[in-house]
Amino acid sequence: MIYIKVYRVQGEVLLAACDEGLLGKTLREGELKLEVKERFYGGELVDADALETLLGEATIANLVGEECVGKAIELGYVDSERVLWIGGIPHAQMAKMFL
Repeated sequence: MIYIKVYRVQGEVLLAACDEGLLGKTLREGELKLEVKERFYGGELVDADALETLLGEATIANLVGEECVGKAIELGYVDSERVLWIGGIPHAQMAKMFL
C-alpha cells in the first residue's frame, strides 16, 4: 500500500507518494537526508495500481519507496537509471515538460 497526497497549485498537480512503511521515517545516505514527513506524504492509503491514474494527472511527482518508485518505473514515468537511493530506499522525482 502507498500513501498519496495531491496538491493543486497554480495549474500544477503535485503528487507526493511513499510506501506505507516509510511514513514518518528519516532516510540518510552520507550527506543526503530525506524526511518522509506525514504532513507532506500522509494522505490517502491506496493500492499501487492507483498510481497509474495519479501519475497521468500529475505535472510533478515526489516518490519514495520500492513499491511506489517501482510502479512509476513500470508505467514509464521514471527512468530506473535516474533513481536516487538514500539509505537503501529508492527516491524519484518527476516533472512533465510542456513545450
